[in-house]
Amino acid sequence: MSMTPYTDGILDEINRTVKSVSEAEVELFIHRLLAARSIFVAGAGRSGLMMRAFAMRLMHMGLNAYVVGEAVTPGIKEGDLLIIGSGSGETKSLVGMAEKAKQLGAGVAIITVKPESTIGLLAETIIHIPASPKETADRSGASTVQPMGSLFEQSILLLCDAVVLRAMEIQGIDAASMFGRHANLE
Repeated sequence: MSMTPYTDGILDEINRTVKSVSEAEVELFIHRLLAARSIFVAGAGRSGLMMRAFAMRLMHMGLNAYVVGEAVTPGIKEGDLLIIGSGSGETKSLVGMAEKAKQLGAGVAIITVKPESTIGLLAETIIHIPASPKETADRSGASTVQPMGSLFEQSILLLCDAVVLRAMEIQGIDAASMFGRHANLE
């Protein structure tokens, strides 16, 4: 059996979804990202894995980027930015992080399906990804054939890679300079 119908369907969904993201939201997000002293990323489950990948590319760009929860992650402070990837915007641990970051004077950004969520209301910067939330993705009539939050998670990864390319362009960074920051103890 060929996998092509499945991969074609997934690629069509991702393409449709990412093209629906507001350019203005993304440009504001990039502006806030590049203005931050340090960047902290967080997410739960697969969304969290996508955010970790984003943090790695930010580090390759030479930005101070950290993954919340890692042993070597410093405390967040005023002038820093917390970026949360959460489809629902309601994950309790992530809500707590957003509240704490705001209390400490840091900015909060979210990449989400639900801008009107608890974290969405706490965030100054929102990127709305119009994908089906995992709670409805497998019901009849949903906008994705994929299970759970797959479309959102794939869209985060692709969108964050595009953000990195745009930020590289703004800062005049090329791939060769980024490679110099790649892990070398592997």
